[in-house]
Amino acid sequence: MNTSLKAVKISEKIYWVGAVDWSMRNFHGYETSRGTSYNAYLILDEKVTLIDTVKAPFKDELLKRIASVVNPAKIDIIVSSHVEPDHSSALPFVVEYARNAEIITSQPNGLKGLTARYGHLNYKPVKAGDSISIGERTLQFLPTPMLHWPDSMVTFCPEEKIIFSNDAFGQHLATSMRFDDENDLNTTLFEAKKYYANILMPFGKQALTALSALGGHEIKMIATGHGVIWRKNIDTILDCYSEWASGDVKDRAVIVFDSMWGSTEIIAQTITEAFAKRGIPAAYYDIKSTPMSDIVTDVFTSKYLAVGSPTINNQMMPTIAAFLCYLKGLRPQNHKAFAFGSYGWGGQSVGLVEEELKAAGMEIILDKIRLANVPNYAQLNEITDHILKIDSEAEK
Repeated sequence: MNTSLKAVKISEKIYWVGAVDWSMRNFHGYETSRGTSYNAYLILDEKVTLIDTVKAPFKDELLKRIASVVNPAKIDIIVSSHVEPDHSSALPFVVEYARNAEIITSQPNGLKGLTARYGHLNYKPVKAGDSISIGERTLQFLPTPMLHWPDSMVTFCPEEKIIFSNDAFGQHLATSMRFDDENDLNTTLFEAKKYYANILMPFGKQALTALSALGGHEIKMIATGHGVIWRKNIDTILDCYSEWASGDVKDRAVIVFDSMWGSTEIIAQTITEAFAKRGIPAAYYDIKSTPMSDIVTDVFTSKYLAVGSPTINNQMMPTIAAFLCYLKGLRPQNHKAFAFGSYGWGGQSVGLVEEELKAAGMEIILDKIRLANVPNYAQLNEITDHILKIDSEAEK
């Protein structure tokens, strides 16, 4: 038995009892190069309260951490903030020990989701504004539907000024240190941005609503569902969320491409250099070399996007098709885009890329760059000239 799994005290009689998944490298299509954690929290009060559980394979880690401070059978209340299995799938195993525990979930979607997955347990659905006393502390519930599931909610403890935020403000980041000020802030903020871009981007309006609701509370700690707990840089992460949720973009370009024999790559290089010549920072991504989730993190706050593909079997390259499908689902806002590529005979790919960019909500600001075979100097110079005049051309 691993006796080294201990609860981590985060406040008086409040403990982190979650699990660290050092090896996870993919979260439903989102590459997680730094792993993740599944955060759960235990409050020792007149009513012993567990906020969230963990992914089922880590149930023993959760139970051992709980047992390091209290017998799991003494848990009176379990708050289930979110039905998704990375937060809830250990719930049936916890209930085997805490047989009389009341399970608090959002109404109606949390109740529907938990019942569908785990059957009829001892549920108590709550709605916006509901609260309960657990002794010296109160728990207030704020449903945050579509941040990022219909059932999502956060829990606020006013006596401790702690918000248990579940997926909001989280990061896929495995670390042995629980707090933001114990970890490199730049790394944590990058992973928070990556998390927002790849999971929460479509729900900016809901994020702004949640931020508005939190605005009336003094917050001393944000206890997230993944990654580190915020206690020192709370204003920083709240400001980041306000910016990200607004859909504001920076004067920056992202160039994404695949290439078979180097011609589309030459066009991509030319576009990158042309943006740089205009004084606009440009990022250059060969999609074979960079995970889509990392590219999307950059696209998220960049004004310009250029996507290139040669033609194969009358289609775009499968790598680019997958990227555009992924991007379309995230519904980025306020972006200007165009398509480019080379071809041997058919040349259908560039038009298909442009249609997918339109479907993703992008404003097309430059006519398709579609060149046969190997581009010559005159063609590359023409591309540069177009990039240098790109906004003025779009306004005509």
